[in-house]
Amino acid sequence: MADGNETARGAALALVNAVLEDHRPISDLTGTDGPLADMAPAERARATRLALSTLRHAGRADAVLRPLLRKHPPAALRNLLRLAIVEMMQDGAAPHGVVNAAVTLIRRDREMQHLSGLANAVLRKAADVTPEAWAALPPQRMPGWLRGRLESFMGRAGVEALEAAHAAGAPLDLTPKTDGDAVARAVGGELLPTGSVRLAGPGQVSALPGYVAGAWWVQDAAAAIPARLLDVRPGERVLDMCAAPGGKTMQMAAAGAAVTALDVSPQRLARLEENLARTRLTATCIAADALTWRPAARFGAILLDAPCSATGTIRRHPDLPFVRSAREIKPLVALQARMIDAALDMLEPGGRLVYCTCSLLPEEGEMQVADALGRHAGLRPEPPVMPWIEQAWRTPDGGLRLRPDFWPARGGMDGFHIAVLRKPA
Repeated sequence: MADGNETARGAALALVNAVLEDHRPISDLTGTDGPLADMAPAERARATRLALSTLRHAGRADAVLRPLLRKHPPAALRNLLRLAIVEMMQDGAAPHGVVNAAVTLIRRDREMQHLSGLANAVLRKAADVTPEAWAALPPQRMPGWLRGRLESFMGRAGVEALEAAHAAGAPLDLTPKTDGDAVARAVGGELLPTGSVRLAGPGQVSALPGYVAGAWWVQDAAAAIPARLLDVRPGERVLDMCAAPGGKTMQMAAAGAAVTALDVSPQRLARLEENLARTRLTATCIAADALTWRPAARFGAILLDAPCSATGTIRRHPDLPFVRSAREIKPLVALQARMIDAALDMLEPGGRLVYCTCSLLPEEGEMQVADALGRHAGLRPEPPVMPWIEQAWRTPDGGLRLRPDFWPARGGMDGFHIAVLRKPA
């Protein structure tokens, strides 16, 4: 019978194979029919961490493998070798145990049994790579379609800085419901200038102080900034247009606003309602298509975190570059434009709209805003004035461009473009 570590390694390999060979995101593989089904929570967590680490450092693992292989092995074997190398080099697991576990997995696969000797020899040589040599290897490159777009936008040095930030992964950030200082003290984290609380190391979220009491929720520091820029007032009627899973809804509800949380997915909206219940916050939740739904009265403020390529979240979702493609961008850009128009239709004269995307691509950020300003006479950007905004974040058009390589000493942030727009009175 396999032990917990063997089970986790096997599930991690299944996740990696599904991402790299079938181009399926890990978020689609966590259900009852996925490789993590029927696993204990600790094993599920370990398998997911190992799979994400393998995807995050696949390029480095390939650099180690290149001189050790005379020809390309079958994809399943290559992925197992990648996983084992990352577990040894990046996660610091004992080489002897990792090599033996990898060989055991191979011997259980009828199609790969005859390659167990090759795998054993390759991994034993790979184990001789020093930590310094591993750290000196270049990080995982973004796919060509994305890298090319970003090089034209921020230059090669900027892209390389992004890739280094992606390799570093992402810390855990919390958004306090009220007292950020108290939350930071309780969880042993750092209170960031933007008001988020950052934890130094990983841990079980539900076991942290304040989880049951609903004193905070998990939300990347960059993702918490758009709601702060909308700066809602107590009692103000506001719309969170693509609301699930609810971080921004809860921010605005905690500030005292009367929030309508709109989302097209009833399933995702159910998760939002669970989060509201835990944090003891209230919002009016509506499952509907934002392009066609209209309120009885217009809103004073709207937050639109539009569907996008999510390329700003690669550091926490390293499967994303392997499952996205260039052909998805054009339809997303068209959808974002329609959603901006719908938001402005639901916004009262003189009201403000915060438009944001967790994307690194200017087509989904700066260019999208410029096109909206061209379509809507009198619409104008309002550069935010919060004292914690750093000059490097500001764009020439009055918006903010956040990048994973910003705040390197603190652990970075997700990539976002954010604009505050004022509708003519």
